Amino acid sequence: MSIQQNLLNIKSTLPEHVTLVAVSKTKPVVDLMEAYTAGQRIFGENKIQEMVDKWEQMPKDIEWHMIGHVQTNKVKYMAPFVSLIHGIDSLKLLEEIDKQAKKNNRIIDCLLQIYIAEEESKFGLDEEELTAILSSSTFKELKNIKILGLMGMATFTDNQNQIQKEFTHLKSIFDRLQSRQTENFKLQTVSMGMSGDYQLAIACGSTMVRIGSSIFGGR
Repeated sequence: MSIQQNLLNIKSTLPEHVTLVAVSKTKPVVDLMEAYTAGQRIFGENKIQEMVDKWEQMPKDIEWHMIGHVQTNKVKYMAPFVSLIHGIDSLKLLEEIDKQAKKNNRIIDCLLQIYIAEEESKFGLDEEELTAILSSSTFKELKNIKILGLMGMATFTDNQNQIQKEFTHLKSIFDRLQSRQTENFKLQTVSMGMSGDYQLAIACGSTMVRIGSSIFGGR
C-alpha cells in the first residue's frame, strides 16, 4: 500500500484527542512529501542534523518533533524551529534547551521521558529523578521551556500484559502530577505507543502516538 493509504488507514483508527507523529527518520524527503500531500503535518526525527536538513527543504507549516536521545551540544541547531522535544531525561539538557530557546526568542515545548521499560538500553528518568528536577530551584527559573507532558517507551516484548502495565504506570505518574501545574509545567500530553502497540497505548490513556514503519514501511 502507498504511504498515503497507510496514513489514511491509521488516521481512521485514531480517536480525535490523539495526535499522530509520523516517524520519518531515515526516510527521504520524497516520502515525507507524500505524507504531507495526504495531510500529515507532524513529523518525528531522531537525529538533529537530518531533521535540520529536512526542515530546510520542506514546507514551513510542518511541526518537527525531536523523538530521539538529544545531545546538549546539538540543541542549538534545532532551537530556531523545533516544535516539541520528546526525550528530555536530565535537568542539564533542559537548561541547554532553555538557553538556546532564549537566544531564538522562543519558548520550546518539551516532554519529560520517563523510564518505564525493563530494558537497560532505554533512556529516561525514574520517579526519584523526576521529583528532584521538578522540585529544584533551577527548574523553576527556566522561562523559555514549557513541559507539556510525559513520554515513555515500553519494553520490546510480545507480552501484552507487561506493555499494558508499563503504559498504565506512565499514565498514573501523569495523573499524579496534574496538581503541580506551574508557568513552565502544564501537563496535557502523554506520548506513548508506536506502530506495534499504539492501540494498547491509546486504551491506557495515550494522547500522542509515534508511528513510523506502519506509514513509511520498514527501514
